[in-house]
Amino acid sequence: MQGKKRYAEKLFTTFQLSSYVPEDNFYRRLKQALDLQWLYKSTRGYYGREGQQSIDPVVFFKLILVGYLENLNSDRKIIDHSRLRLDILFFLGYDLDEELPWHSTISRTRVLFGESVFRELFSKVLTLCVSKQMLSGRRQAIDSAYISQCKHGSFSG
Repeated sequence: MQGKKRYAEKLFTTFQLSSYVPEDNFYRRLKQALDLQWLYKSTRGYYGREGQQSIDPVVFFKLILVGYLENLNSDRKIIDHSRLRLDILFFLGYDLDEELPWHSTISRTRVLFGESVFRELFSKVLTLCVSKQMLSGRRQAIDSAYISQCKHGSFSG
C-alpha cells in the first residue's frame, strides 16, 4: 500500500540542538577549538554603558567567520544561511527559537569598529583557526574582499 506523509506541526516539542549536530561536524569541532573570549576585552571600548544591548562581539565575529567559510558575500546571506543550518546555529550559540541578529546589525557593527580594527580582529580570529588546524591559511576574505597573505603574516589588499 502506498504511504502518504501528512505533516501536522506540533505545538510543543522536546528538541536539543546539540543532539542533532554530529560529533565530527566541522562547526561543532570549531566551537570546541575556538576560544574567542578575548574579543570582549578587545572591543569593550567601542560600546557605551547605556542603551540597548548590542550584538555580542563573539557572535559578530563568528557570523563573519561563517560568511568566510561558506563563501557568502553579503550580511543578509550570512543570516539567511545561518538560520537554516542546525550546525551553524549550534556554533553561534543560538537555539531554534532564538532570532539571529538583523543583517543590518552586522554592517553597523563592522562600521563601529572601523576597517583597520575589524581587519586586525578578524585576522586574529582566522589566525587562531589556522593554529587550531581548522583552516589552511592560504587565502582570507574580509568583508567579501579576497586578501592575499604575505609570507611574514601581514595582509595586502
